[in-house]
Amino acid sequence: MTVNGRKRLENGPWPAGSSGGGPGSGGALDRIDLAILVLLLRDARRSVRRIAAEVGMSAPAVAERIARLERSGVIRGYRAEVDWGRLGYGVTVYVAVTAVQGRQQEEAVTALRAVPEVEQVEVVTGPSDLLLRLRARDQQHLRECLFERIWAIPGIHRTETLVCIGDLPPKAFDLELAESLLARASDPGRPGRG
Repeated sequence: MTVNGRKRLENGPWPAGSSGGGPGSGGALDRIDLAILVLLLRDARRSVRRIAAEVGMSAPAVAERIARLERSGVIRGYRAEVDWGRLGYGVTVYVAVTAVQGRQQEEAVTALRAVPEVEQVEVVTGPSDLLLRLRARDQQHLRECLFERIWAIPGIHRTETLVCIGDLPPKAFDLELAESLLARASDPGRPGRG
């Protein structure tokens, strides 16, 4: 269907079978939302006007869709990607942590997240309870992080340290997954549509 010279989706802004509430309410994104998301993932600095031209909508309509994606939490923010190696933090380390359970583990997670060199803390299953990703300048700095910061946190029982010996360029996971969702939304007969 065409409205005011623009192609409109038959089922409104949210696909048939969704809860109708849009992003964040369990409903899937439509192909226009996915196209906007893909464009932002390719270049988050792309202007709303340029995105609007690429998806065939008005700039105010695209701005509203972006705002809705942000409000719903689909888009959590925009950030610069930093090459920490160029800033002297070229050693990437993973630390598997065995910690006590319960409230003391929550306190340990909070303390670990407060360590400036700790990039990420994940609660995991398996022989370890937590998995950290941290950045260090060199072996001596890593030793200081472990001995003086991480091992000093109450509730940390044991750690296993894995040092990356070669950083590969990060995979464009967000972009690749969004592009696959857009491809499925654009081709309803494509296998894997769920």
